[in-house]
Amino acid sequence: MSHSPDRLFSQPLELVSDFAFNEDVVRVFPDMIKRSVPGYPTIVENLGVLAARFAQPNTALYDLGASLGAVTQALRRHVRSEGCRVIAVDNSAAMVERCRQYLTAQDSMFQELLPVEVLEADILSLALQPASVVAMNFTLQFIAPEQRLALLTQIRQALLPGGALILSEKLRFADADEHALLNDLHLDFKRANGYSELEIAQKRSAIENVMKPDTLHAHQERLYAAGFSKVVPWFQCLNFASLIALP
Repeated sequence: MSHSPDRLFSQPLELVSDFAFNEDVVRVFPDMIKRSVPGYPTIVENLGVLAARFAQPNTALYDLGASLGAVTQALRRHVRSEGCRVIAVDNSAAMVERCRQYLTAQDSMFQELLPVEVLEADILSLALQPASVVAMNFTLQFIAPEQRLALLTQIRQALLPGGALILSEKLRFADADEHALLNDLHLDFKRANGYSELEIAQKRSAIENVMKPDTLHAHQERLYAAGFSKVVPWFQCLNFASLIALP
């Protein structure tokens, strides 16, 4: 399925509104995420590989904050446990509509994929079914900080023994020099992918009040407070990382 190049911030804007996952973003999202998040394709594909290890027969696999369903597609490609089903959840109607289209296209290309249900819902008010895998791929950073522990606690309570939460996030760093270096390197990554200084500056203005990154230590401490017994970082590229949290 074709998508458009990300030129949302290429022209000067009189007012830069807060970033939202609306139809304009949905239209360019595959290009935006690939050019903005170092290591994104590696994270997504390996989420499927990791999930295959933790998935248990006849259980739910959640993709919370599914956006266009890239993680859901990876789960369906890699997990072979009998009776598993994927539940993809996003609160953006535009994302959900396009996600369903992408999954229909995947069904036409592959056989014997896991069944999938796509829900338009707020993950903060979602009643989770017993699950062996929960994926949150760059989702928690858009949840209000004061609501994050309660959400992770709910996820921990829904996870079955032997299951896993896989959590990917942009990081900030307590050490000012480390934070500045990795932030500058991330900007270089964006420039290398064709973003102009204007696009970088306007995107930063749009997203700074919406996305609130944490340090790796804060993530680890919160996951332990939510009841997880082990937190293992498995990937980092610049200031983006992914963790495995075990019940």
